[in-house]
Amino acid sequence: MRGQVAIAGIGETPYYRHGQSPDPEFKLVLKAILAACADAAIDPREIDGFASYANDRSDPARLAAALGVRQLRSATLQWGGGGGGCAASVANGAAAIATGMARVVVVYRGLAQGQFGRFGQGGAEPTVAGEMAWQMPYGVIAPPQKFAFRVRRFMHDYGVQPEALRAIALASYHHAQANPRAVMHGKPLDAERYEASRWIVEPFRLYDCCMENDGAAAVLLLPAARAKAGPRPPAYLLGAAAGGDFRSGAPPHNAPDYATANFKTIAADLYAMARLGPADVGSVQSYENFTGGVVMALAEHGFFAPEDANDFLHFEQLIAPSGRLPLNTSGGNLAECYMHGFELVLEAARQVRGESTSPAGRQDVSLVIGGPMVTPASSLLLGSEVTL
Repeated sequence: MRGQVAIAGIGETPYYRHGQSPDPEFKLVLKAILAACADAAIDPREIDGFASYANDRSDPARLAAALGVRQLRSATLQWGGGGGGCAASVANGAAAIATGMARVVVVYRGLAQGQFGRFGQGGAEPTVAGEMAWQMPYGVIAPPQKFAFRVRRFMHDYGVQPEALRAIALASYHHAQANPRAVMHGKPLDAERYEASRWIVEPFRLYDCCMENDGAAAVLLLPAARAKAGPRPPAYLLGAAAGGDFRSGAPPHNAPDYATANFKTIAADLYAMARLGPADVGSVQSYENFTGGVVMALAEHGFFAPEDANDFLHFEQLIAPSGRLPLNTSGGNLAECYMHGFELVLEAARQVRGESTSPAGRQDVSLVIGGPMVTPASSLLLGSEVTL
């Protein structure tokens, strides 16, 4: 699909702390889609394809009816993986266009936790089955507990120090201070405040964990030629990949390669499609469910060897414009918002379009990494016209 499809429009609602949205989830999604259409100067009735992930509740048929869509031709939902599907949903929408199944596809994600309940709060369960049957009896209930095991193993195997995780949090908060859309705009984080924050579950402190937010975000996909004629510079899809390694989803905590974010095969496929390598990437928008997963994901995408994480991951290396690898330049899940990672796709497009509030020194290629340590996970490479 390299260069055949482009993001022509991006749209989002304001981002709120969990439970504080004045609108229901469906209305939030409609607002984001209409904003993406306006950004691309496309009549929303032209949309004929919808794509999302993570069991998004905004049904495409209902959206199509509300938008006045003339013909619904494609509707896809990326299976499983939670936030690991944020890049795959864009790939699925692009595949629909590249194969002629649709002409104008909107990819979206919406959350209203006041309406449907918090992600980060456990609820009463009438039965416990599947993987959770092996975890809940031992008090392993929430995502930070589950993922801490894998991160701890990675840190042990490769000698990764806590300061590497801290650098990721500080870079995200630094970039959020330049971004007025960010929930943590005006709330800077320094090393002392980070170190003084409470433990959630070791090795994660409070600021190692993503926020919980309400809102919606969307991107509008068009064939490359049509996107080029639009009012905004297109962000071309250069590469996309999703999936997992051998038995990466084996429950419970029984994957053969345990200390991994599950991107080793994904990254290889991604770079092969894009005909690029890590050295070509100008910025990275990496899903931070927890900072430790970002360390693992960056290593598996080839930016450094795992044993070199301590040398690479310093605050100065991760900030725009001067850093070696500007990371989460809008603030990411830690400091812009937690839109289940989809805000990362919008920020990658903004980098390529030259519209980021923290522009990287090199803006022609931006990488999106979906949720680490889940299966299937996904990654996406966006580029400007000069990369084609």
